[in-house]
Order: sequence, then C-alpha cells, then structure tokens
Amino acid sequence: MKKITLIIDGTERTAQEGMTILEAAQEAGITIPTLCYHPSVTPSGSCRLCTVEILKGGKSRLVTACTYPVEEGIEVKTNSAAVRKTRKMLIELLLARCPSVPVLQELGREYGVKKPRLKKIKDEDCILCGLCTQVCQEKMGVSAINFVGRGVNRTVDFPFERMWDVCVACGACTYVCPTGHIQNEAHKVAQLKRKLGIERKCRYMLMGAVSNKLCPHNYECWRCEYDQRTEYRLGEHPVLSLKLN
Repeated sequence: MKKITLIIDGTERTAQEGMTILEAAQEAGITIPTLCYHPSVTPSGSCRLCTVEILKGGKSRLVTACTYPVEEGIEVKTNSAAVRKTRKMLIELLLARCPSVPVLQELGREYGVKKPRLKKIKDEDCILCGLCTQVCQEKMGVSAINFVGRGVNRTVDFPFERMWDVCVACGACTYVCPTGHIQNEAHKVAQLKRKLGIERKCRYMLMGAVSNKLCPHNYECWRCEYDQRTEYRLGEHPVLSLKLN
C-alpha cells in the first residue's frame, strides 16, 4: 500500500494511504481527544473534539481528524492556539448540556474551562455522539435504538420509547458509550428474565456469537464463565470483535 508523507506537530511522519489524520497521529503516539470515535464503527466527527489545524497550499483550516484522510505533504497541528480555542468552546457547549459528566469535567480542567459557555441547558449525561446507534446498526444490523426528537429535546431511545425484541441485550451500546449514559443492556436482561418458559436463550446466541446455547444462570451474566472468558480473551466487547452471523 502506498506510503503518505506528512508533517504532524513539526515532525515528518509516514502513514498508509487511506488512514485518517487521527489514525496517523495515534500511530505516532500523539494524543488527540475524542468522544464520538471508536475504531470499530464508521467515524462521524459529531463531537468535533478531534479538531486539528491543517496547512495545505499555503492556507490553514480546521478539520476533524477522525474523518480527514492523510494527504501527501500536508502539515497538521494538533495543539495550536486555534485548535485549543475551538476545543475549549466545544467543551463549554457540551458542559452546558452535561455538566455532571466526569469525562467532560476532566476535559474542562485540561482546557481551562471555568464555566459553561451557555447557561445550563440540561443536566444529563448523553452528549448525542451517536456511537450507540452506530454500533447497533453497523455491528448488530438491527438499529434497535436511534435519535428521537429535535433540538435540545433530542435524545437516544427505542422506537416509540418502548424496548422491542430486536434488541438482544448484546450490551455493545453500553460498552462504547463515552459517558455511561446508555444502560440498555441491564434493562433488556431484566426483560429477558421476566419472560416465562424454559428456553432461556443465551444472549450470545441471540447475538449470533454462539450456537444452540441456553442460559443456565437466569441471565445473571456475571456468573457465566463464557461471558467472562469471552471479553477477557478478546480484550473488548464480543460484538466489536467476533464475526457475527
């Protein structure tokens, strides 16, 4: 594959053609903050925190590192004054919506945010990054959850705000959520436990990760050797690693 040469923070770097600036920076050991990015799903750039400054053809502009592909000869600044000013503004806006989220509070301290840019809009912990909806659609292929509402009332929920059967309690949405807001796994497991009958299908079977397996632990997954062994072996959530049916 073709090698691309670019400059990141004053140092010449090489990257594979097709990589993004974020991937090239991470490969070089350079940290760029992200909230809406996960390598297992398509980058969306929705949180904008990975904003960097690029110099190309004598002109400078700000782009999202997770979606912008590396190009021959461009110069990237990951921590310039313009970049820090933009990230600080974004953090201020996010804190106006989610003032109690620890990851945002930590970013606020790092970027010198004294108070939210706006008065408190809400006090919740969903930043509307869309990671949960993406992993449900791209990895499970069911779109059990999606965005609901508009403006400041926008949120993530099930259709008609009712959990439905296409959700199989895979827990991938909970796993990728950067703020801890999504807890659909616990709700769905509780729903499965309430179902009558002896055919208590293992949620990994419902995911398509295993075949013909019933749950012997009444959906108390923390007791399951398979559940614990799977995540330990893979190093991440099985939905993000296994090739599902």
